[in-house]
Amino acid sequence: MKNKEIKDIALKYFTIHGYEGASLSQIAEEVGMKKQSLYAHFKGKDDLFLQVLHDAKETELTSKLDYLSKLDIHDPRKDLLGYLQLVIDMFQKNEQLKFWLRVSFFPPQHLADAIDREVIDTEERIQAVLESKFQEWIDSKMIRQDTAIIPTLAFLGVVDSLMLELAYGNDQKRLIDKVNASWTVFWRGISQP
Repeated sequence: MKNKEIKDIALKYFTIHGYEGASLSQIAEEVGMKKQSLYAHFKGKDDLFLQVLHDAKETELTSKLDYLSKLDIHDPRKDLLGYLQLVIDMFQKNEQLKFWLRVSFFPPQHLADAIDREVIDTEERIQAVLESKFQEWIDSKMIRQDTAIIPTLAFLGVVDSLMLELAYGNDQKRLIDKVNASWTVFWRGISQP
């Protein structure tokens, strides 16, 4: 239980202050222990940070894969718009995912390679599932394409645009306008005439 409590507090500090601004002393104090006692649970700040990162990655993957596993081939428009809404909700309301978003765009330099590997692994796993869904929609003539990779990558481009706006912007209207414009162009490109 103590590991989870420490990671929960560390998540708050890493999200608000970044890696550099988060202090092990402050984390330990908020948990109710001395800084030295943290080393019984974690090797150091890097280890704690990477474990918090891993938990955030698993939260994102689980949420997205769970959503995608429930889709059928009958309404790709509704399902894809639902996925975009899921992304918005996840990254606006979940502290782990706010942290994940922040560190994927602004990694501590000495951990950048490890973070990049985690982000790329996540993206590749999501892309594989999305590509299979797009193939199902193509096969059932629900969307117009010859190969699943093109709409998959285009859709991930819409998601990336959304993520960029979530990372850098606080303007809800701009976020919605950007999503609506990207979505409109994307959907026109794949929908049946």
